[in-house]
Amino acid sequence: MSRSPALTLLALSVATLLPSAALAQHHAGHHGHATAQSAQEDGEQDPHAMQARPTPVPKAEDPHAGHARHEASQPVEDAHGSHAQDEHAGHMAHAAAPDMPRTPIPPVNDADRAAAFPTLHQHMEHASDFNWYVNFNRLEAWDADEGRGEAWEATAWFGSDLNRLWLRSEGERTDGRTEAADIEVLYGRSVSAWWDVVGGVRQETRPGPSRSWAALGVQGLAPYKFEVQATAYVGDGGRVEANVEAEYELLLTNRLILQPLLELDFAAKNDEPRGVGSGLSKAEAGLRLRYEFTRRFAPYIGVVHERAFGRTADLREADGEHVNDTRFVAGVRLWF
Repeated sequence: MSRSPALTLLALSVATLLPSAALAQHHAGHHGHATAQSAQEDGEQDPHAMQARPTPVPKAEDPHAGHARHEASQPVEDAHGSHAQDEHAGHMAHAAAPDMPRTPIPPVNDADRAAAFPTLHQHMEHASDFNWYVNFNRLEAWDADEGRGEAWEATAWFGSDLNRLWLRSEGERTDGRTEAADIEVLYGRSVSAWWDVVGGVRQETRPGPSRSWAALGVQGLAPYKFEVQATAYVGDGGRVEANVEAEYELLLTNRLILQPLLELDFAAKNDEPRGVGSGLSKAEAGLRLRYEFTRRFAPYIGVVHERAFGRTADLREADGEHVNDTRFVAGVRLWF
């Protein structure tokens, strides 16, 4: 087959170029290697040339940087690894935090205290050294078969929490005639949080002739909130008598209060002019229900039973009086 002259010339050109390119690449690689080797040989042969070039100083590696790169390159495997990283970060943050706040806290002054407790001094004020109190515990009346009657029982004191002057009075009238009346003037001294010791004189106008007595007793709040008053009286001629009174307040509501009361009288010897016999001479029990419109004003209704005992009962029968007496009463309780 005959080839055209053009194709024959192209084939010869390609065959010529391919060996030349390969030879040039091989020569370039050999020349680079030789150049590097020559430079090394030149350095070995010329020591001053090596000293002339500055020697690079290796950088001190941060020990944490390697760990940080290593930890960053690996995934978090479990909670323990995460906790270790968080703890390390927390230590780093704590070390970087300052010891003192950026804005110092100012000290507390008198103006700050006054603004925080504006009424503190008013609440800490002490009570007055002198006080007083007047209470009409019973101011009542009744209408019975024996006639109409009235009775009272009042207490007042003046002084301080430790030392007081006490005034006590009680009495009873029937059909306009005073059956019994007395007044006591006592000095009281507080001996505990709930009890006072009292001592003084008692003046009695009824029954019988007027007489004076020396008085000594205690009064206060017994356990279970019983108000107790016990007083002994010593008169002329060796007469000794005693009175014991106890009452209790039962709150049915905040305003409705039931008050039971028990009073006992004792005598050491007979006193016929006064109608009093030895031993337990008289007992009185009462039950009063009051409604407190205010603490200072409280009307009430109630029932009272009185009974004489022993020689006292005999003396009453001899005078035509009743030994037992039950009556319904109505009254008011006041204090100021």
